[in-house]
This record gives sequence, structure tokens and C-alpha cells, in this order.
Amino acid sequence: MQALYILVALLGAYLIGSLSFAVIVSRLMGLDDPRSYGSKNPGATNVLRSGNKAAAIVTLALDALKGYVPVLLVLIFGPRFGLGETTAGFAGLAAFLGHLWPVFFRFQGGKGVATAAGALLAINPWLGAATLLTWLIVAAFFRYSSLASLVSALFAPFYQALIWGLEPVLLAIIGMSLLLVWRHQANIAKLLAGTESKLGQKAAPAPLGPTPFHDKAHAGHGHGPGQAHHGKHKKGHH
Repeated sequence: MQALYILVALLGAYLIGSLSFAVIVSRLMGLDDPRSYGSKNPGATNVLRSGNKAAAIVTLALDALKGYVPVLLVLIFGPRFGLGETTAGFAGLAAFLGHLWPVFFRFQGGKGVATAAGALLAINPWLGAATLLTWLIVAAFFRYSSLASLVSALFAPFYQALIWGLEPVLLAIIGMSLLLVWRHQANIAKLLAGTESKLGQKAAPAPLGPTPFHDKAHAGHGHGPGQAHHGKHKKGHH
């Protein structure tokens, strides 16, 4: 029976993680789908490239909460069903997997940095704080969100192992860290090439043509700049 409880906890965590708040918040606030510009990653950093800081902050908070809440629920209600900290840790991993491969969004998810941070804060607040501090220090010095995320992902398992010991929950933390690094392959290549976008840098203008949230806005705009329909404007205007 305990195996069933564990399965329910992990499945519930995965479904919560599958809520892609970058897409949901952008839709509610009338913004372009974050999967259509910038890094095309449905996450808070890419939403920030839209120029809407409020949307990015809301996305960040909700993405962190969907990693935090499932772990907290297992820690609070799990003991009566025989579930402990190990199950809570893997619930965090399940929520993280939901963000990476969300069942509600055709399994097209983000990199999971905020969700992993939320899960770590619930698993061990001190571990989460140390990992977040690492992120902030690297981001402040280098202005690259991806680099800060990579360094934090690599440090988190070492913090856990060196300070709190080789507990079973370490396996869940290692799983999140390895997946984070793997999901940042494109960013690693851009960092090495010197083409990675810095924090706060706006996305390049979206190409003409329909986007998931602005089909109507683009209707009838099939002409590119500088074509014949601009003849009514001032000469030399492009």
C-alpha cells in the first residue's frame, strides 16, 4: 500500500510541475508566447526578454512554488502514510520533470531552474539558500543567467554531500542537477561562442507572421518593410 502512496505523491507532483506558468502568465497578460522569441524557453528569464518585468517576476514565483509545494505537502501529510524525506525529495524531482516535459503543453517545457530552486528550498531551506546565493553571486558578476544556473546546479549536490551527508535525497538532487546541465547544452555552446544573451536583454523583434497569442494582431500584415505598400509614407522611410 505504501508503494501506491508514493506513486500518487510523485504523480501529483509531476502534474503540478506540468503547469507551464511562463505560457499561462504570458497569455493572461496579453504577451507573446515565450516559446516564440528569445531562447524560446518557457521560463522567467525568457519572459523578462519581453520587457515585462512584472510578468517575469510572477512567472518566477509560480515556477518556484510548483517545486516547493509538492515537497512541502509530502513533508506535512506524508508521515501519516509512511512517506518521509526521501519521498519528499523525489516529489521535488517529479515536479521538476513536469516542468521539463509538461503533459499539458505537449511535453515542451523549460529548463527548470526556478522549479529546482523551489524544490531545494522545501527539501532543506539552508541548502536552497546556499544554492540561490551561489546563483546570485555568479549572476551579479557575469550577468549570464545560464552560467549562474549551471554553476548552482553543479554546486548543489556538493553542498548536500559535504554539509548534510550522503542521504538518499542526494540522488534526487543529483538527478535535478544533471538534467539542468543537460537542458543548458545550447546555452553552454553560446557561452563558449560569446553569443549568449545577458540578463535583462530584450529579445530580438519577432518575425512578421502569426504567433500563438497574436494571430489577429498580425492579420493582413503580409508585406515586409520597404515593400510597395509603404509608398504612401514619406520618401526614404524604411
